[in-house]
Formats: sequence, C-alpha cells, structure tokens
Amino acid sequence: MNHLNLHQRLSQSKAAYTTRHINLSEAAGLITTAEPQSGDLVLAEVSKIGHHKALELRDGRRSSLFVGDEIVVAYGHRYAPDQFEAEIRNDLDPCDLVAAGGIASSVLSRSVKTGIATRIAPIGLLANRHGQVINVADAALPPMNVAKTAHVYAVIGSSMNAGKTTTAVSLARGFIAAGYRVGSVKVTGTGAGGDMWRMMDAGARPALDFTSAGMVSTYKVERDRLLRAISTLTAHAMNTGIEILIIEVADGIYQQETSMLLQSHEFRNLVDGVFYAARDAVGAKAGVDWLIQQQLKVIALSGVVTMAPLAIQEATEAVGLMVLSLTSSWIQPFLRT
Repeated sequence: MNHLNLHQRLSQSKAAYTTRHINLSEAAGLITTAEPQSGDLVLAEVSKIGHHKALELRDGRRSSLFVGDEIVVAYGHRYAPDQFEAEIRNDLDPCDLVAAGGIASSVLSRSVKTGIATRIAPIGLLANRHGQVINVADAALPPMNVAKTAHVYAVIGSSMNAGKTTTAVSLARGFIAAGYRVGSVKVTGTGAGGDMWRMMDAGARPALDFTSAGMVSTYKVERDRLLRAISTLTAHAMNTGIEILIIEVADGIYQQETSMLLQSHEFRNLVDGVFYAARDAVGAKAGVDWLIQQQLKVIALSGVVTMAPLAIQEATEAVGLMVLSLTSSWIQPFLRT
C-alpha cells in the first residue's frame, strides 16, 4: 500500500473516533521527524494485536484490527486504573494503541485484568498544505458566551466503572419522559464514543464530549484549558434551547483533573446538584462527605451500589440520601425534594 499517494492511503485507512471532526482531505503530507503533542493526528500501521482488537471508527462502528492495517489516530495521554496509564513520548518510535477510540501513547502501567496493549508503528504525523501538523484542536468548537438557561446536574463517581454513564443515561430518560428537553456533555476522560452514543440513544440532544472542544484526553490538561473547554461545551449545549443539562465527569473524585475541577468555584457555580455513583457504602460515604466539603449539593446516590438490596440498605444508612436504581422511578422522587 505504500506506493499509493497520501489521499488514497487515508481513504483506505481506518480513521478513529478521536479524528471525527477533522476533514482528512486537508492532509497534504506526512511529517516523520517531530515531537508529537497531544491531539496530533498520526498515520500508523498495526504491528501486533493486543488488548484492543478493534478500533472505534468516526461513525461509532467498531472495526476489527489486523496486523498491517493502516489507522489514523491521535496522540494523547491516558489515565484509566482499570486499563492503562500511558504518556506521549517525544518521538515517533513504535508505541501503543491505548484506547479503542484511537489514542496513540506509550504504556507506563496496566491493570492486571488488562492484556498487553496493541502495538502500532507511526508512519508520520498528518500535515496540512502549509506543513503544519494537524491537531484535533484545529476543529474545536469556538468559544461562546451564553447565559445559563438550563438546570445543570453533574454525575460524578467514586471510581472508573462505578456506574456513572448508566446513571446519566437513566437520568436523561427520566427527564425526557417527564417532558424536558435534555442535553448532555461529558467533560473529562479519554476519547471514545461509547458514552456519548449511549446518551444520544437515550434521547439527549445535543450529546457532546471534550473531543468537540479539541481534546482527545483530559489527562494532564491544564486547569484553565479544561475550564474553558467546559464553558464552551455547556454554552453550545444551552444555545440549543435545552432545559436540563447532564454533565458526566469521568473517573473518580481523587483523579487529578476530576479533583481539580470539582474544587473550582467555576464548577460549583455551574452545577445545581450532583448525582453520585458509588460501588459500595464505604465509597458512597467517603465521596459524599468530600463533595459536601466542596460545597456541592449531592441529591442522590446511584451506581454499582444499587445492584444489591443489602448494599442499598448499607448506603442509605451510611449517607442518608435517596438511592436511585434502575428499577426506581428516577424523576418523581427527585422532583419531590
């Protein structure tokens, strides 16, 4: 395939979710000697199949990967206790595919439950006709000043896989069933479409995430840039006339960027209330106490803790809040508070 010109190669490559806002026809060349930055697009070849055996494409379909496939992904850091810790190196040497949504990075550590990462060999960074590296930030939504016109509820969790997205989806369904126009924004995490597609399936319009603000991952993103991105995403969502905005914050409350965000006065002023997803009563109690210290109003508990009646009982007794499960009537108990 190497004899083909760049546009032919790109048309036959597998382009990842993280690249979906970029017009790949604007790529005019490859840069093979550079220090990659977070968000830079790279054409790479799959050299060994590992943990990620499929790539999430720009339209959300998962495409099986094979050795020799050429893929277009973006460089980025990753923080995922249940999968990989990974950072960008300062060269274009072989590295790892650390997220199905299309993140190129180098693994520093991994969960014992996670297999060795799929290996990729960068061919070159995509460059435009001016010789500039193409970055996902090039297609970021523009800043927008919009007054807060919707009620904003945040879904926060004790850890990765605590049940945050299921909580957010259930909230969206409940509010929509009650007649509200609902939008959603995922403000932190690693670029992948699963959570956003689920919110869209639930009826949230718009459903946005941080990739629309020009970031493929929020790990190691500076505080000011993260806050600007959240402001932009919420403004664009509210500009559509929604009445309820559901914000999902990735990972657990002690993760660096999550903790930084939750302690900011900007977030506190934006959010009207928090739904907290926890795995068990201990996580529920510790998390709710911490959130209250940040002057955030915690409305109810949900998440993995709701999978067992005894766990619900423990959490209720420990925290003294409503515990909302998938079998609960989500909205009516909330509207009565």
